[in-house]
Amino acid sequence: MMQLRLGVVLVISALSLAGCGRFALNNHSLDYKKAQALEPLKFPENATVRPFTPLYPAPTVDPLAIEHAPTFENKTGNRYALPRPESVQTAPSNTTEATATSLGRPQLVMDGNKNPLLKVDGPTATAWQYTFATVSSLNYKVISQADHGYEATIQVGEQSYLLKLTAVGSSNTIALFKLDTTFADPAVATEVLAQIYQNWPA
Repeated sequence: MMQLRLGVVLVISALSLAGCGRFALNNHSLDYKKAQALEPLKFPENATVRPFTPLYPAPTVDPLAIEHAPTFENKTGNRYALPRPESVQTAPSNTTEATATSLGRPQLVMDGNKNPLLKVDGPTATAWQYTFATVSSLNYKVISQADHGYEATIQVGEQSYLLKLTAVGSSNTIALFKLDTTFADPAVATEVLAQIYQNWPA
């Protein structure tokens, strides 16, 4: 007998809990839709009352807005229910790709022998593309560009020089050489590299 009573209690409890969701019993949460407008409160004639001001006046809503308003209710239409949030499709991370294609700003530095250099961190091909584009936009005549490697022969004044980019890992250095591959005069190299630095694409 005791087991029977316990079983009945468990069944009733289960039905009560399930009724809130699965069986969608009416909990009167949509009764507000049946509300009717009431006339303002009226007082007897000749009654002395304080000025009456509604604390929460009902707003005037356009009937067209009401007609097209969303219906927050469950599938059976007898309970208030908010729509479930849509699943968000996250795109695969492109952090590695972005890191691989990002190019740092150039920096004017000097090697141990006081030769001016331009240092650029990032992909070598992109660094050279930026370098060559910048040189081409300056007042230096580009005589030739190597088919293989990252170097170009340019004319500075009446003399020709070799502008070369050398990569070590992810770091690139740009230097100006004479045609015999010795470093150019530091004053000339500083002038050329400084103009590349100042006109580097943003």
